[in-house]
Amino acid sequence: MSLPDWARAHGAPLFAARIRTSPEDFQVTEELCFEFTGDGEHDYLWIEKTGTNTEWLARQLARFADVPARDIGYAGLKDRHAVTRQWFSVPRWNSPDWGELDVDGVNLLDVRRHTKKLRRGAHKSNAFEIVLRGDDFAKCAADIEQRIQVIREQGVPNYFGEQRFGRAGSNLELADVWAKGKRLPRHKRSIAISSIRSFVFNEALAVRVQEGTWNRLQPGDKANLDGTGSVFDVDEVDEELLQRCEAMDIHPAGELLGDGSEAGPEAWLAALCKARVDRGTRSLRLKVNSLDTRISDSAVTLTFTLGRGAFATSVLREFAETSVD
Repeated sequence: MSLPDWARAHGAPLFAARIRTSPEDFQVTEELCFEFTGDGEHDYLWIEKTGTNTEWLARQLARFADVPARDIGYAGLKDRHAVTRQWFSVPRWNSPDWGELDVDGVNLLDVRRHTKKLRRGAHKSNAFEIVLRGDDFAKCAADIEQRIQVIREQGVPNYFGEQRFGRAGSNLELADVWAKGKRLPRHKRSIAISSIRSFVFNEALAVRVQEGTWNRLQPGDKANLDGTGSVFDVDEVDEELLQRCEAMDIHPAGELLGDGSEAGPEAWLAALCKARVDRGTRSLRLKVNSLDTRISDSAVTLTFTLGRGAFATSVLREFAETSVD
């Protein structure tokens, strides 16, 4: 199934471009949100991987260290068709010699020690360097720079990226099958639940974008404190809240479906209730930090930093129509 072309906040794309023409054109660097203790039973590996799946690499590390794959830790899944730098934690039970690690597409950059396993979501941000390739970019350089400045000042709608929904929306088809009662392995069940929550969130966010309220607090909203999971109810929008929202210190937040949700497809809501999935929230607006660009006739190179859980494609779609070679 094809995904909707969810509403854009800053106007139509300025140009068409190709992304991921090589792994080097899409680079991601992870930043953790804590300091290492320098001792403990876990090795933390700072790894640069090229064209390599995060979960696949975790299994290779488990095999090398002779530990169960479930005991390998990482903060988040990173793109396969890219050059990514991220941390993995591995128990030291068998004292592996990491100098002997030899995996195609993997470069071990550093090894540290820490007392605890690396958990999902335990990173502060991801830094991106993305190259968009095409022709005649120089002629629209002024428009690109203007759009970039708007995004710096206003952010972008915090959509879940299309990769969340699988190739041609296949994960949504999986969600429908699960909601109709088919038993799935745990990892596929997780994909189905995530796809449901992400799709319904995007649909609701698109309405707010069309209304022009995706970046403005409304009475009855929940407000999300930038860079955190902290939220609070907004009964009235006073001058202080208006100023904090304008400064992107807080953002309107939307619901992630769960047990007790009232709005959404009936079959999906019933399945989430039966699975006892907790309701959650997600910021409607995404702040784009350290956004910069270099423009040549054949390439636009973007660098920026996003908080965890955010998708680079949500930034790209606000000024470019992209395709993958």
